[in-house]
Amino acid sequence: MDWIPVDLERSARRIERDIETLAGPEYTRSEEAIRRYAYTPEYRNTLDYFIRELEDAGLECSEDPVGNLVARNRPAGERVFGIGSHCDSNRNGGKYDGTMGVAAAVEVCRLNRELGLDLPLQVISFLEEEGSGFGQMVLGSRIVAGRVTEEELMGFRAIDDGRPFFEHAKEAGYEPERWRECARILDDLVGWIELHIEQARVLEDTGKRLGIVDAIAGYVHADIAVRGRSDHAGATPMDLRSDAGLVMAECMLELERLAREAGRGTVGTVGEAELEPNLINAVPGRARFSLDIRGVDEEAFRGVARAIETFAREAAGRRGASAEYSERQSLPVTPLDERVVGALEEAARESGEPYLRMASGAAHDTMCVAERVPAAMVFVPCEGGVSHSPEERADPEDAALGAAVMLNAIRRLVTAG
Repeated sequence: MDWIPVDLERSARRIERDIETLAGPEYTRSEEAIRRYAYTPEYRNTLDYFIRELEDAGLECSEDPVGNLVARNRPAGERVFGIGSHCDSNRNGGKYDGTMGVAAAVEVCRLNRELGLDLPLQVISFLEEEGSGFGQMVLGSRIVAGRVTEEELMGFRAIDDGRPFFEHAKEAGYEPERWRECARILDDLVGWIELHIEQARVLEDTGKRLGIVDAIAGYVHADIAVRGRSDHAGATPMDLRSDAGLVMAECMLELERLAREAGRGTVGTVGEAELEPNLINAVPGRARFSLDIRGVDEEAFRGVARAIETFAREAAGRRGASAEYSERQSLPVTPLDERVVGALEEAARESGEPYLRMASGAAHDTMCVAERVPAAMVFVPCEGGVSHSPEERADPEDAALGAAVMLNAIRRLVTAG
C-alpha cells in the first residue's frame, strides 16, 4: 500500500501550537512547571481545548462516568481505531509528556479529514495517568480495564486536601458510582496506538526519530521499613549501634547489583528515602525507602524484588535491626500486538526515516488498553532523556512524523480488516 504523503511542516506547526497553548497560565497551576491533574480548573480547561480542536476535526466528544475524554467520528456501535494518550501532568511536569500524544492524535484526525480518508477513529485522553491528583498511576485506564475495585476507589484520596476520589469526581460533575460503565469506551476498538515521548535517551543516542514499541515493562512498587535503635551520634561506639540508615544504604547498593545481575533490561531504583529522627547528631533508629523495580522479563524483575526483600531482612538482622517489606502496586509485562507493531514498522520504513523497535521501561495507559484491544506505541525522542521536569524538550517535527506514521499504519490495518 502506497505511503500517504503528509505536509509535515504544517502538522508540526499545529502540534506546536497545541502544546504551547497548553503551557499557558490557564492550563497549569504553577508558573514554574506544568501542574494539572484530575478535576482541577486547569485540567478542565485542557479538556475543553482538546474538545474544541476535536470537534473542528469532525469528531463528537463525550466523557465517561469518571472523566476520561472520548471523541469519535462514527456512531456508537461502529468499529473504530483508537488513538490518544493523557493530558494530566506530573507535579513537576513539562509540556510534552502525555500532552504531545493527545496533540498527535488530534493531528491524525485533522489529516484524516483533510485528506478525505474517512478512517473510523476514536480518540481517548485518559484521566490521571501520572497519579498526581490521587497518588494512583494510570488510574483512568485502570478503571476502564477493571483493574481496580470499588473498595479501592472509595479509599483513594486527593493528595492536596485528603478528600475522597468519589467526592472530587461528583463535584466536577461526573458519576463515579457508575465507574464500571467506563469499560464501554473500549468496546468498539479494533486497535489502539499511543504516541509518547520516550522519557529516555535511546532514540537520541542512536540517531533515530521514531521508536516502535513492542512491549511495556512490568513493575513492582514497594517499600522497606527498617527498625533499629536511635542513639547519640557522639556517645555511642560504632560496634554498639543498630543503625537503620546503614541497612538502607546496604540495600540500595544491593538493589543495583541485583538489577545488573538480572540483566534483560531489568532496572531498580530507590527514589524515596526517609530517616528518623533525621538529626545530624543522632543515629537513625528508623528508615524507610521505596523500591521501583521494572523490566520486560517477568521472572527477572520479580526475582529482584524477592531477592531484595530477603537481603533487607538479613542485612537488618546483622545489625540488630528488623526490616519489613510491603508492596504498593505490581503490574505484569505487557507484550504489544505484533500485527499493529508490524503495521507501524512498515509505515516507518515507507516514511524513509530511521526508527528503532524497542521496549518501554515506563508505564503507560496502553498497558491497560492492551488487555482488550490489539495495541502498540510510537515513541519520539526527548532531549537528553529528560522527563517529568520543566526542562523536558521534544520536537514537534518528530511528533508530526509520528502522526503521519500512525495515519498510514491505521489505514493499512483498517483496509486489511
